[in-house]
Amino acid sequence: MSRYVFKMPDLGEGTVSAEVVEWKVKVGDTVKEDQVIAEVMTDKAAVEIPSPVTGRVVSITGQPGDMVAVGSELIAFDTSDTPASDGAPSAKSAAPAIAAAAISAATPQAAAAATPAAAPASASRVMASPATRRKAHVAGVDLATVNGTGPGGRISAQDLEAVISGKDGGAAKPAARAPRKGVEEIKIIGVRRVIAERMSAAKRNIPHFAYVEEVDVTELEALRQYLNSRLPKGALSLTYLPFLVAALVRVLESFPQCNALHDAERNLILRHSAVHVGIATQTPDGLKVPVVKHAEARSLHDLAAEIRRVSEAARTNKATRDELMGSTITVTSLGRLGGIASTPVINAPEVAIVGVNKAVERAVVVDGAITIRRVMNLSSSFDHRFVDGFDAAAMIQALKERLEHPATIFIQD
Repeated sequence: MSRYVFKMPDLGEGTVSAEVVEWKVKVGDTVKEDQVIAEVMTDKAAVEIPSPVTGRVVSITGQPGDMVAVGSELIAFDTSDTPASDGAPSAKSAAPAIAAAAISAATPQAAAAATPAAAPASASRVMASPATRRKAHVAGVDLATVNGTGPGGRISAQDLEAVISGKDGGAAKPAARAPRKGVEEIKIIGVRRVIAERMSAAKRNIPHFAYVEEVDVTELEALRQYLNSRLPKGALSLTYLPFLVAALVRVLESFPQCNALHDAERNLILRHSAVHVGIATQTPDGLKVPVVKHAEARSLHDLAAEIRRVSEAARTNKATRDELMGSTITVTSLGRLGGIASTPVINAPEVAIVGVNKAVERAVVVDGAITIRRVMNLSSSFDHRFVDGFDAAAMIQALKERLEHPATIFIQD
């Protein structure tokens, strides 16, 4: 046997180890060069590892959730010539085996939950006259569900008639709900592990200052609808998000302390001239934050297109490492689920995050009169070590003014 050992590669950015998220192959599989063999997770991003050779897998190191050091053995191959009939399963034939292995590896509780409950023992014989049985058969009534009021629980003609006519006295017994059992064990690995670690660190290390402000977006909504009406047929419509980012870029010119990163190791605050906006995006794997680079240099439609592109790349797990790194401030929105207010967690090492809640029509007082306006809340958080409460409130008030008078977003001061 010619044995080839492939070690965990250096994935850059100072990575010293990576977490095994998923093996795409197993011992005994024959793989081709460049075929994806595993997905691993660094502190920055998920990475697919391709096979460096063609051969048969003879050993693998680490199960999902395990950390493997850079330079340590990850997988070993037999690169000897292997005849087609050596019994190595094809990708198609391997699928049932993988599925079977997944089932056999389930916890006893999960297995119990997945197994259909045993059929209940047959109930005692129903007591009813032949005439009552015939009438029940014609009416489609199961006599086992009828409460009998006669001697020994015998079902009388009146009991059956009460069920047929819908009277409460002989109503059919509701089916009993079986109690649920079983516990599903889910290992915290991959993106979910990174999210858990970062959220814990952010809340543990950063004193959050939360600030919520109401914004009248009636004029913004009118502008949005007007611009959407001018789009070519089939073009995707503008949402509030590109307007918000465009306004934020303008506001940060006056509040550079909010477009900054905290370098804890060097005890520095790094204020950035460029505005790289993280877009908090819900994905099947969990929350990811792809980045719109140089938002300050983009037009409204360019912002909309780039927000859509990086968000979709994150949702489909196609975002590159560079697209998931380098943000200087983050925007988060729950869309229609936005609620009234929220307290977003800062995306460290940033010092500010701006949250958007849903826009709704409400009765408000304007110039002493009650009128209907479209209103939404901005829910934001700031690192109180480096952004004072006054400055945080002033920044959100400036953002509010731009959004309430959207023409100012596009006017150079």
